[in-house]
Amino acid sequence: MTHGVAFWFEFASTYSYLSAMRIQALCAERNVPLTWQPLPLGPIFAAYGWRDSPFNLFPAKGANMWRDMERECARLDLPLQRPDVFPQNSMLAARTICGVIDDPRAPDLIRAIYSANFAQNRNISDPAVLGDLLTATGFDAASALAAAQTPEGKARLRAQSDTAAALGIYGAPSFVVDGELFWGNDRLERALDWATSDTGGGHRAAER
Repeated sequence: MTHGVAFWFEFASTYSYLSAMRIQALCAERNVPLTWQPLPLGPIFAAYGWRDSPFNLFPAKGANMWRDMERECARLDLPLQRPDVFPQNSMLAARTICGVIDDPRAPDLIRAIYSANFAQNRNISDPAVLGDLLTATGFDAASALAAAQTPEGKARLRAQSDTAAALGIYGAPSFVVDGELFWGNDRLERALDWATSDTGGGHRAAER
């Protein structure tokens, strides 16, 4: 039995960039249904008492992460330009995506936002930048941005945070497959293995 994969991502997350740029093709190769789930990490980190990314709070961890990103982007043939501001404020981008997530062009917009952040060093909190990306991917920029800033648009993203917390998600990228949580870009392939194998279900039954 093949299960779907729910991909929980944060636009300010470096490793989410790696996953976002390749997950759709990998799912298509294995005929795995994919749902995109925008996630603001700020509220999750705040619950830990963190007011910044752990990659900034712990400099050695951050230095290793950026070197690892250089290696991984080279391996995956992805461009990388370290943003002047890290992490960027991703709230408007996430709210915008929540409003158009059911549109078939949404994955293109998601990848465009990631590229703007981590390949082009553009300010993804700037409505003008997001407007350019929306237009380039075929959306009506004015209406999408206006909808993102309504009470309903903000509530949609808060609901995402609540759902993520209920699932036990504590970071991004995360992948949820039939109730199983996989965290980190290096677990993407393992999540897809789980989605296409009966082995995981057998292990769950044994554990019960």
